[in-house]
Amino acid sequence: MAKNKKNNINNDKKKSTGWINELRYGRSISLEFFKTHAWLMIVFVVAVISLMGLRYKTKTKMSEIKTLSSALQRAESEKLQEKASYMSLIRETEMRKMVAEKGLDLQFQEQPPYELDTDR
Repeated sequence: MAKNKKNNINNDKKKSTGWINELRYGRSISLEFFKTHAWLMIVFVVAVISLMGLRYKTKTKMSEIKTLSSALQRAESEKLQEKASYMSLIRETEMRKMVAEKGLDLQFQEQPPYELDTDR
């Protein structure tokens, strides 16, 4: 009885490895299988290749989007800096025009004002 169980276990192992070996060496799949299911395999291969291409295209587009968004942020910050400097120039020019129109004897200082210490 023990030998019978042992033989059954060995036969099961041989059957499972035999099936795997047959599949591995292409003996279990006949030429008729490929003839009847060729259209299905072609559709499957085309679908896999198209999905790989779609994934590649998506990754390249995403990297392009990232570079363009960083360039956009840099351009927006430069625009804000230029706008700020333009607005300060406009204000200064308008003030000079008003002083000249009113005939006031005011001058614009090029240097900031000094603080004097009188406690000494």
